[in-house]
Amino acid sequence: MSFSPSLSPFFEPHDENPYLADFYGDMPRWAFNSQLFFLVHRYKIHRDLEALGRPVVQDRTLYEDAEIFAQYLHQRGFIDARDWSTYTDLYQTLRRDLRPPDLMIYLRCEVKTLQKRIRMRGRAYEQKIPVAYLRALHDLYEQWFARYDASPTLV
Repeated sequence: MSFSPSLSPFFEPHDENPYLADFYGDMPRWAFNSQLFFLVHRYKIHRDLEALGRPVVQDRTLYEDAEIFAQYLHQRGFIDARDWSTYTDLYQTLRRDLRPPDLMIYLRCEVKTLQKRIRMRGRAYEQKIPVAYLRALHDLYEQWFARYDASPTLV
């Protein structure tokens, strides 16, 4: 993938979440911990990218983390009502402090294609992700993007 010299790509540092492998092994136990780590970590990344003062292309945002991944875990009961309230309060507080993206680009991908890419990527802890989980996330992405209005969008 090539980028304009005026744009800097920024890819998700997935290996930095110390809960991720545990989460894929036991979602109910590690859902809140993992999502809280992602929320705070993505907030810091967003602030750092804002401070660069130049255009960047970011592959995962604070918005989708909270409104898709954490939402799914709450809907499944893996994040209980008390923890969900704490999480959403923190998310709304952090979100108010951030400048929205200039453009939100949604790369639509069917679940079968996603499964193939996960296999090719070869991360051991991702190889047994249930297809039902991927389908549920896909549906939540579609719903979220349909209502997203913080900035212009492109599919």
